[in-house]
Amino acid sequence: MSEQDQQFQDDQQYQPSPPMQPPPPPKRKRSFRVIIKILKIILALIIVFWASFFITLALNSSDPVEKISSYFSEPEKTDVTFDLENKPAEKKSESVYNPELSGAYGNAQEKEDHLKKNPAVDFSDKAARIFDVENAVNAKIKIVSHYTLLKDVPRAMRQAVIAVEDTRFYSHSGFDISGIARATVNNVESGEIQEGASTITQQLAKNLFLTPEKTFSRKIEEVLLAVSIERNFQKDKILEMYLNTIYFGSGFYGIYDAAQGYFDKEPKDLTVAESAMLAGIPNAPSVYSPYVNFSLAKKRQLVVIDAMIRAHFLSEREAENARVEEIILRPVYQ
Repeated sequence: MSEQDQQFQDDQQYQPSPPMQPPPPPKRKRSFRVIIKILKIILALIIVFWASFFITLALNSSDPVEKISSYFSEPEKTDVTFDLENKPAEKKSESVYNPELSGAYGNAQEKEDHLKKNPAVDFSDKAARIFDVENAVNAKIKIVSHYTLLKDVPRAMRQAVIAVEDTRFYSHSGFDISGIARATVNNVESGEIQEGASTITQQLAKNLFLTPEKTFSRKIEEVLLAVSIERNFQKDKILEMYLNTIYFGSGFYGIYDAAQGYFDKEPKDLTVAESAMLAGIPNAPSVYSPYVNFSLAKKRQLVVIDAMIRAHFLSEREAENARVEEIILRPVYQ
């Protein structure tokens, strides 16, 4: 090997190595990124919920500022009378309260007064109720009078309730954020409350267990109960229980008493028009009861029929027949 070749080989052998690059920053663990993403989603849900709530609240009042401020104020104190047998007199249009169904029946003031005499369950009891919701629900349902099976409720009645209260009832898991957003948009576009923001399952949980207090903690409990109910009961059973516990105004609780009280007939015999009128009442029972204001009840019925068209439950022809059908109410003092 020549001297030049040897020198070249030595140069190649002792060539300085390139400067070391700083190590790349450590990647955050995937689990941490997932947690951050979940927290962002929860925060977004909370913001959307409260925005939807206050928009809906404002739409329901001619003075939105006063309506929203009254939400945080103490309710007025009034004297109440209890009907412990939960048998409303036919001549009364006010609701009655059954202490056995704390949260299921009665107006807000009656519930508040009752809770003062019977302190609310503590946190451990609430937790037990959520985790053993099946037994808790069954204990409430078994004392409901005139319980009507879903097979004895006409399809039109079921569809009317789903169309106006919870169009995604068979799709969600108890809490429907897209339903809240959709209801808010529809209510804003119409300028009035046409759709509820709570799911049918949330309303069932509220009817059976919760007080009327308007707090964020109560809303969270409502959502947790709704999710737990969804995990323990089939959808048809949830709808059946809802129809048997919802307040239809004028002292009528449940679909059986409402069908008998307003139309003097069994639930299975309700027409599409009658079903649409009943389905519109729970949104505001003291306003939409046909015994209180028939014209408003009729207006609300038309809203329900339009919702049934949008949900593809009715054709235009069927809807028109329901719109023009004569509603014959049972005489109040019969």
